[in-house]
Amino acid sequence: MQSSDRTIRVVIPARFGSQRLPAKPLVDLAGKPMIVRVFEAVRAGLGNEDIVVAVDDDRIMRVLDEHEVPATMTSPTCASGTDRVAEVSRIRRWDSDDVVINVQGDEPLLPPDLLAAFADFCSKRDDFTMATIAVPVKELHEISDPNVVKLAVRGDGTAITFSRAPIPFDRDHDPSAWDTKNYRRHIGIYAYRNDVLQRLTATPQCALERIESLEQLRALWLNIAIHVMDWDVAPPGGVDTPEDVARVTTHLMSRS
Repeated sequence: MQSSDRTIRVVIPARFGSQRLPAKPLVDLAGKPMIVRVFEAVRAGLGNEDIVVAVDDDRIMRVLDEHEVPATMTSPTCASGTDRVAEVSRIRRWDSDDVVINVQGDEPLLPPDLLAAFADFCSKRDDFTMATIAVPVKELHEISDPNVVKLAVRGDGTAITFSRAPIPFDRDHDPSAWDTKNYRRHIGIYAYRNDVLQRLTATPQCALERIESLEQLRALWLNIAIHVMDWDVAPPGGVDTPEDVARVTTHLMSRS
């Protein structure tokens, strides 16, 4: 691995509609809309990079304009945040070998040092195609929790597979005695070489992806290598529910 120092681009997809939290990007978090908080967190870690929010609604665009946050309007028919990121890459005519990092628009507490380390991890790989992040599993219950995505990794640091099921399955021990040190937890931050991103989003879902509801399995099905960066501690959870809003607001107010 040698330094190639590719250009880093960052896209934060923000969709207005949400069943559990209506108008989620605009939810107030200690005095600022959530999407502005996410942008500020990304800028704190990646301040020198090209950062843009991908939106699907004029109401989000107006708020971002008020806060002088760069944004691009994308189609409301995009099936996923990844599709929205790919559309921004096309609209802005980014180079095929640019590294495009996808940071979810509901993660206002992402640590800046994690984002900076991930950008460095991606930009310095000559063989870079796609990347994501893994952290250690800390609690036994996480292994069997389908909301915690587990992954297995090759000796070269690329992903073998991801699953909501326990992987690896420790055949010789009762699940109550499984060693958490044998398990990694996936963190849903991705980076793509732009040509890989375009290929991925132009390909229909594969069967494994539909069954597990894990988009990254499409990349493995296409034989796209996913490089995995290990990180010591899972970042704070994102915002999906009113309870999450209260938790994050309390955290932000404690920092001010």
